[in-house]
Amino acid sequence: MSNQQIGLLVVLMGVALVVIGLVIWAGGLTWLARLPGNIRIQGESVTVFIPLASMIVISVLLTLVLNLLLRIFRR
Repeated sequence: MSNQQIGLLVVLMGVALVVIGLVIWAGGLTWLARLPGNIRIQGESVTVFIPLASMIVISVLLTLVLNLLLRIFRR
């Protein structure tokens, strides 16, 4: 990879992080915490949240995006 390709990749990742941050800040991903596979245990003074389904969804999405980026930049 040339320096220009690496620079473009870093810029694209930065833009993606800003967009994701704005979506989270605006409340656009509240559905992610309410997926059926997530575990929430509430007691009187303690709440435990284990986001199993959310972690799987995020992992699959990141895998797809990174594979696409690698295929684009390997040409």
